Amino acid sequence: MRFVLASQSPARLQTLRSAGVEPEVIVSGVDEDNVTAESPGELARSLAVLKARAVVSTLTDHATVLGCDSVLEIDGVAYGKPGTPEVARERLRMMSGRTGVLHTGHCLFDTRTRQELRELASTTVRFADLTEAEIDAYVATGEPLVVAGSFTVDGLGGPFVTGIEGDYHNVVGLSLPLVRRMLAEVGIDWPSLWTATSRKLEYDETEAARYDETRGGTQRAQAAADAIQELLPKGGRVLELAVGTGTVAAELVAQGNLVHGLDLSTAMLHHARVRLPGHVAAADATRLPVADRRCDAVLAIWLLHLLDDSDQVLAEVARVLRPDGVFITTTEKRESTRYAAGRTPDNHRSEDALPLLVARAAHHGLHLDGATTFPGPPRGNTATPLYPLIRFRRSAS
Repeated sequence: MRFVLASQSPARLQTLRSAGVEPEVIVSGVDEDNVTAESPGELARSLAVLKARAVVSTLTDHATVLGCDSVLEIDGVAYGKPGTPEVARERLRMMSGRTGVLHTGHCLFDTRTRQELRELASTTVRFADLTEAEIDAYVATGEPLVVAGSFTVDGLGGPFVTGIEGDYHNVVGLSLPLVRRMLAEVGIDWPSLWTATSRKLEYDETEAARYDETRGGTQRAQAAADAIQELLPKGGRVLELAVGTGTVAAELVAQGNLVHGLDLSTAMLHHARVRLPGHVAAADATRLPVADRRCDAVLAIWLLHLLDDSDQVLAEVARVLRPDGVFITTTEKRESTRYAAGRTPDNHRSEDALPLLVARAAHHGLHLDGATTFPGPPRGNTATPLYPLIRFRRSAS
């Protein structure tokens, strides 16, 4: 399943991650300052609904979208993000020693069932008596400027909260028990999110940040994209599996293609979202979140050689391709590197071996009908390797 968090809040993302869920994050772009409501609670709920609907309107595939927004209420007045140090300082003085209610609106929209659930969770928060020095120091950190109510309970503002009555996670930004109940109403049990989001490629943020420079950078991405362009049909919808940091996809977009990218690595997707805003998602290549016969082309660059069984991916590719659509993939990656280094072939045949791919693809109605090559970066003192790129076409029937 595709589970989307329609919020840019790091605290909400971390809350879900700590509970074993790795959502796809799509920022809604809703202008919160121009939304009004009859009460602070209704304002929080309305903003959550607007966020979820805004993200749903951008989707081309089914997903379950969660929108959230928080508002602090004191004496019937709603307080959102202060935005400036002056406003934050004034609010913290007003909150000092008092009690407020933190409202978080939740909107869950499931596109498969077309259900939209709207809920509100409210938690009472008691604030400590703050000194002017504490307020100035806290405002200077910048933290209270960008959070609802000008405080956090899970960050630097935690020591300034003396008590909570209700759900702690709701004060952080979303109520986990409430989201669990809402998911159950649309037929999704919470543990299924652990299964759907737990499988990751082993790339941490450090490795993802240096991935491009250690893999040939823009030069290799341009070479790969130019070769792919030779084999792509004109126009249409292109899906890239294991999109990585999005370097190749970005080059293809620059050449006029509509490209969507999927990857399992959160660290890689962090970079890909910058290059392909709104067009990347966390997904497993063996369980694509795409309906049957929706894609004109599917790409797999540097993927199949990493798998234990490429047949599962080929089956999914055949399912999502339209009749006469194409699957373009690298092949013989390790062998190409060995040949460039003057070594003999490897006795162990990889899952991207050409004869293996041709036989397996034919079983799924995919037939080899094109090929080209592109240069890769030399490793050490070896010659520049040439990587084969092959195209399979889905049968028209």
